[in-house]
Amino acid sequence: MTTIRSCFFTFFLASLCAACGPADAPEAADTAGDAASDGIDLLVLGDFVVTMDPERRVIMNGAVAIDDGVILAVGDASELVSAYPAQKTLPGDGRVVMPGLVNGHSHAAMTVLRGVADDLALMDWLNNYIFPAEVAFVDGEFVRIGTELACWEMLRGGTTTFVDMYYYPDTIADVVDRCGMRALISATVIGQRSPDAEGAGDSITNGVGFIDRWQGRNPRITPIFGPHANYTLNAEQLAATRSAAIEHGVPISIHLSESPYEVQYSKDTYGTTSIHMLESIGFFDGPTIAAHVVWPTEDEIPILAEREVGVIHNPTSNMKIASGVAPITAMLAAGVRVGLGTDGAASNNDLDMWEEMRLAAFLQKVDRMDPEALPAIEVLSMATDGGARAIGLGDKIGSLEPGKQADLIQVVFDDVHHVPLYDVISHLVYVSDEQDVGAVVVDGQLLMLDGEFLTLDTARIATEARELAARIQRELTERNSD
Repeated sequence: MTTIRSCFFTFFLASLCAACGPADAPEAADTAGDAASDGIDLLVLGDFVVTMDPERRVIMNGAVAIDDGVILAVGDASELVSAYPAQKTLPGDGRVVMPGLVNGHSHAAMTVLRGVADDLALMDWLNNYIFPAEVAFVDGEFVRIGTELACWEMLRGGTTTFVDMYYYPDTIADVVDRCGMRALISATVIGQRSPDAEGAGDSITNGVGFIDRWQGRNPRITPIFGPHANYTLNAEQLAATRSAAIEHGVPISIHLSESPYEVQYSKDTYGTTSIHMLESIGFFDGPTIAAHVVWPTEDEIPILAEREVGVIHNPTSNMKIASGVAPITAMLAAGVRVGLGTDGAASNNDLDMWEEMRLAAFLQKVDRMDPEALPAIEVLSMATDGGARAIGLGDKIGSLEPGKQADLIQVVFDDVHHVPLYDVISHLVYVSDEQDVGAVVVDGQLLMLDGEFLTLDTARIATEARELAARIQRELTERNSD
């Protein structure tokens, strides 16, 4: 480690200092004095601390002081080490401290269906493969195993918060409760028979029960509604879901303007495009997280901005299913809140947010034929503070600032692909991958350190996932042979 550090952290120190500037005096929350006198829970050090605060500060040789799940101070490591005696300190040599990644759209349990149906158009994939497989195989045990597998994969890659839409939401919440992550968990509402409901009415009723059971129960878990799309629910069902969400004071997550099929379906059924249709029924009257948004029209983008809809860009999934290239730069220019997501592992086929960052940047550059489109700092924002704002948690997470929840990661810069280092932001977006994550902290709790998972039994999860997949494979083979 010492040799490698000297190669890129010391050799390029002068140029990096010019880019980052001197470390500011530690910024601290009002409660810092009391916590310091008693000893704080955790001090996380780093050769760089990428704050993603409004000033986009990058602090060299910095640290983050954490107590009772909250960030107390961010600043120079030597000053914080002196000011905040800690029960545990994470050394920072060769490491970058930054906010945890926010995955704004996922179907976590679909990790079990990874690779079960590839290279298909969206509606063929959904109607002929995924929906039938879900009715046949998805139950509470499937969801538990698949969600545990997804949490393992997301934590390994530095994702600390995710927005999920799947069935058996109580089971999902139980997994998140145990593993320590932060999540917005959608009770799926769909106008057809599904694994946990007979139709939209059942789905809404089940969702109300789920929200009643989990609202306020765990500060890391936000229960919400997840109406699937405007082509799997009619206008009355969509309006009823929004009414239930308003009554219970929760957001909604929905697939929106995802594909040419959806846009044409909306025109044929309602005489207008998807976003205009939802606006006409008051669907955006409450907080909305909209996944994909590949095909908004020029006059729909201002609606998204005015209604403060959080748009979640899913570049890998959109490319794999050939849904199209979302106009991300246009939405950002209009003031739309934009975050990043992986979608489910059945259409991605992984949950790697580093890959989503790279592809998001590259897609906009080649689509617009402009290499300056969506620069590294903007796409990093989409995965951190911007993503947090898009899902309605911008006041709690997404940046390293005193008073915010302590959701952060250490990224290890000691592998060959990080040599040499000129620009830490460039490396985070264009070089880093999920294998570089060395530590994950959520709500002040250390969940992963150097490949050791402290809240997940990964050996058991792998065994159960393989056994479940083998059973599914056997049954699919038997059905295909009949």
